[in-house]
Amino acid sequence: MREALLYQKLDKEKIRCDLCTHRCVIHDGKAGICKVRENIEGILYTKVYGRTIAQHIDPIEKKPLYHFYPGSKAYSIATPGCNFRCRFCQNWDISQINNYEILKSGIDITPEQIIRNAEQTNCTSIAYTYTEPTIFFEYSFDTARLAKEAKIKNIYVSNGYMTREMLDMIHPYLDAINVDLKSYRDETYRRIIGARLQPVLDNLKKIKQMDIWLEVTSLIIPGINDGPEEIRGMANFIAAELGKNVPWHISRFFSGYKMKDIPPTSVKTLQMAKYIGLEEGLHYVYIDNIALPGDSDTKCPLCGALLIERQDFGITHNHIKNGKCPECGLKIAGEGI
Repeated sequence: MREALLYQKLDKEKIRCDLCTHRCVIHDGKAGICKVRENIEGILYTKVYGRTIAQHIDPIEKKPLYHFYPGSKAYSIATPGCNFRCRFCQNWDISQINNYEILKSGIDITPEQIIRNAEQTNCTSIAYTYTEPTIFFEYSFDTARLAKEAKIKNIYVSNGYMTREMLDMIHPYLDAINVDLKSYRDETYRRIIGARLQPVLDNLKKIKQMDIWLEVTSLIIPGINDGPEEIRGMANFIAAELGKNVPWHISRFFSGYKMKDIPPTSVKTLQMAKYIGLEEGLHYVYIDNIALPGDSDTKCPLCGALLIERQDFGITHNHIKNGKCPECGLKIAGEGI
């Protein structure tokens, strides 16, 4: 274990963790909601520093990031745990610590080893993903600083529930982030996720102000967040508060974890969500975890020219020239385009 960052001692028995918006008050011998940060005699420790439970080389499009060095590779890592309790979690077997034995899973890898692995596999970036990077902040922070020195980009795939203090610390090293906007109703966040909506919205706006490249993902779940009014609310928030050039990824729900009784999202609903996003003025809206011809392609928002063709999280053709549409010359939003 390693002493954690971002916490305050309240008295002899209690400390407050200031890493995520839960701001858990943790008694001696107890852990926070994430179950990976523990108070031991007045010192907060992280149990997952270097404890890598997953490491893969992914196309950047799988994060998903479609406007950040498209076609490049990301060295993806995760440790166990999460600060959310999503009943629909797609990676519940590593994110939800129902048995503390999971903390012994995986292998120890130092930040230096991660950098070497990324360099040897010609990865443009390191992605902190699969589980929630906020809860393994110390590990990602040390790795990100080394990555910056090595000219490797850093990416978070996050639920957006970190504190502003944490965002301020990671800001100099974080190049891109994809944040889940899981619903546009606080009641859904409280009942199904175990969190609140407003901190996510506030962090999305702060991230945009920090000039970190931002993309947003919404998993559309039948009967939960698939109503046209709620979908329009999410799309309008992105367009009005974050900007029309922020890409919005619409993902299909697949039955699993604690929602096995809910069917997969219909294609009709996914396409309705995309239509609403475009109708609200968003320039780049994608359906990205189901093979629907054309729905993961990038088109010029001005002239409609086909710019990037995608299939199975990979690029088949990239027609962008010097970051611009070859037909009308419009500069296409993104980095490394």
